[in-house]
Amino acid sequence: MRTALVIGTGLIGTSAALALAQRGVTVHLADHDPEQARTAAALGAGTDETPEGPVDLAIVAAPPAHVAAVLADAMRRGVARGYLDVASVKGGPRRELEALGLDLSSYIGSHPMSGREKSGPLAATGDLFEGRPWVLTPTRDTDTEVLNLALELVSHCRAVPVVMDADAHDRAVALVSHMPHLVSSMVAARLENAEEAAVRLCGQGIRDVTRIAASDPRMWIDILSANPGPVADLLTDVAADLEETVRALRALQSSDESKRREGTTGIEDVLRRGNAGQIRVPGKHGSAPRAYEVVAVLIDDQPGQLARIFADAGMAGVNIEDVRIEHATGQQAGLVQLMVEPKAAPVLTAALRERGWALRQ
Repeated sequence: MRTALVIGTGLIGTSAALALAQRGVTVHLADHDPEQARTAAALGAGTDETPEGPVDLAIVAAPPAHVAAVLADAMRRGVARGYLDVASVKGGPRRELEALGLDLSSYIGSHPMSGREKSGPLAATGDLFEGRPWVLTPTRDTDTEVLNLALELVSHCRAVPVVMDADAHDRAVALVSHMPHLVSSMVAARLENAEEAAVRLCGQGIRDVTRIAASDPRMWIDILSANPGPVADLLTDVAADLEETVRALRALQSSDESKRREGTTGIEDVLRRGNAGQIRVPGKHGSAPRAYEVVAVLIDDQPGQLARIFADAGMAGVNIEDVRIEHATGQQAGLVQLMVEPKAAPVLTAALRERGWALRQ
């Protein structure tokens, strides 16, 4: 791939453009808002000048509701040899293109499974997709050349290609992305009118659950409008679990011992099923999940503290597999949780204590 046209210079489009430009591809940028395309160009994502002829690959990064229309316009104008979209829903746009009677041999649907709570070109980074799955949904009509261009794009973005059927993809993202976002928003909504004294008690658990609720509602309305059925089906199942859980909690309030036992059994069931589901979430680099030991370190909120911890861990020959930070309420301090291989935990603990770090048991 020597040339590309990115249509839609938000977070995903600009991030893909940055990755391509960094690898020597000549990238042209277009957007319904010219100022946004100019911003992406100023960031080094390419040029907002119109290409003189057809490019190798056109990448449409428009909202799901507009993807088919933007793709149809680009295909009718013949702006590229191959066409690809990055919308989070795949079945709907493909069916819209089919209904318009377009030749889909030059088109392939795709969805990079990566993003941020922030949107727009200023939130974009060239490494946004690195190590992340990038779903491709070719059909029997897709030209081999177009599939190869898509694979080259994924390679340039250092993502991991995953080939799926379009409708299977939509059911999958409803489960792992769309439904969880709505549940996160519902939990976060409980905080809107909560007493300030209660909100000040927020810890890492509520932060983890509500983090994705910070995303742009307008973007999510577009996404959910394109995939409402599968999401509604999943929420129906969640609602049934919620009803059973409420009944179990009410039973725990009873003075009847048998009812309390029933309540305990109901709560234990949902918690155990939660354990079983959580275990299936892929671990580091998409591998099978692994159990890590946590070494918890108390730190002051000052520049260089994290760098010192990582440097000390490196000097001890310990690789930090993952890290979480809990910030203390009302204090300029926090708790850094370092996840390491079980056999490395005693080594790291001894090394950090020797270097003066305060550890929490």
